[in-house]
Amino acid sequence: MTESYKIFFKRSVQKDLAKLPRQELQKILLRVEALATCPRPPDVVKLSGHELYRVRQGRYRIVYSIEDGILQVWVIKIAHRKDVYRL
Repeated sequence: MTESYKIFFKRSVQKDLAKLPRQELQKILLRVEALATCPRPPDVVKLSGHELYRVRQGRYRIVYSIEDGILQVWVIKIAHRKDVYRL
């Protein structure tokens, strides 16, 4: 049995989530939950120059970091694809 990662959200992510359409919000939160069991899914992309990863959910991107030693995933930003890389 693989161990589950704990999901944490950077404080600013709450504002990101408030801006999302309701139907997209549910899909995005399910996608974030899935990161607890598989933080590096097949469609993950490691961002160059950072220890950050991103996954797609429709037109939105979820940017996060993984701390393998303590089994944590930190969600850094959730935004539309045109805005997400403005960290």
